[in-house]
Amino acid sequence: MQTTLGIVVRLTRLTDTSLIVHWFTQDHGLMKTVVKGARRPSSPFAGKLDLFFGGEIGVQRARRGELHVLREVAIDAWRDGLRRHYSSTLLAAYFCQLLELAVEPEHPEPLLYGLLQRALDHVAGAAASLRALRHFEAELARLLGVAHHQRAAELCLQDALGSLPASRSGLLEQLCAAESFGSPKPRIV
Repeated sequence: MQTTLGIVVRLTRLTDTSLIVHWFTQDHGLMKTVVKGARRPSSPFAGKLDLFFGGEIGVQRARRGELHVLREVAIDAWRDGLRRHYSSTLLAAYFCQLLELAVEPEHPEPLLYGLLQRALDHVAGAAASLRALRHFEAELARLLGVAHHQRAAELCLQDALGSLPASRSGLLEQLCAAESFGSPKPRIV
């Protein structure tokens, strides 16, 4: 069994009681694990597997294929703040989708893991913003080596990845609406 730090980036129902959990890990990059019986109330994994949760995981590597078995998990980052506002949840999901486009499965990317961890922790504590979105895209472009000082980061990423997640346009609308709603109204004198 191997242990590493990981963040849940996607959950897929496998059977009535089992899940496939997609992780972005510090030591193995994107990795898929099967969790048999995870949806049962008596499961040792009950309440420990949800989007954006992070902690130490124990994985039994598959002999063939990319679907490994999750043996244990110790969550230490619940990130409850990501569930308080819809825009925070959307932004966190966008970060995960963008990383899934940018990296190869099971290729270690510790710098990108750190970027995702910091981004999710920031949004969980400070709420979603256009500034957070742009900062994440700029840092990702820089770490991937595709940043260009005369082009916006999202254009550099789009060129390098072929496209950006489709959720970006709805996310931008949500963030712009939230920021214009929260900004002070001009006073009429």
